[in-house]
Amino acid sequence: MNSSQHPGDSDGDGESTPASDLTSTIHLSALRSVRNQRNIEEIFSSLSQQERDVLSQLPRTSAMLVVVAGASKGSRFLIKSDLTSIGRDPSSEIFLDDVTVSRKHAQIVRTAEGFKVIDCGSLNGSYLNSVPISEEKLNVGDELHIGKFRLTYFSGKGNS
Repeated sequence: MNSSQHPGDSDGDGESTPASDLTSTIHLSALRSVRNQRNIEEIFSSLSQQERDVLSQLPRTSAMLVVVAGASKGSRFLIKSDLTSIGRDPSSEIFLDDVTVSRKHAQIVRTAEGFKVIDCGSLNGSYLNSVPISEEKLNVGDELHIGKFRLTYFSGKGNS
């Protein structure tokens, strides 16, 4: 094959050279930028005084997600039941109205150790601190990424 020919081109005598199979898979999740985990003081300093006041009054048995990016930036969602649904379905306890969010995207579930997030087989996935997850325990300051929304997790009293 000369330098101007490409795989699969004729080699001049009417026969074509077989093209080699160069198929590969690229996992884009490895290319996501991973933000540095912020400490709790930095997270609280980025909140308004009203948000800090609300968070300081959370009962120990509850938690809250604060939207830090997305169409509902600044929205707060109280988590107080054993099961809280997140999705684009209007009946979701945490309703995120955007096509990047599945109708039944994820759930927050109360466990003996606190709350955990479970992805419900969503099309775009759920990410915790920029890492794709299927099920993971939530810790104060964790950033949950669902579609175009980024939500920061806080637990009740003492935020531990």
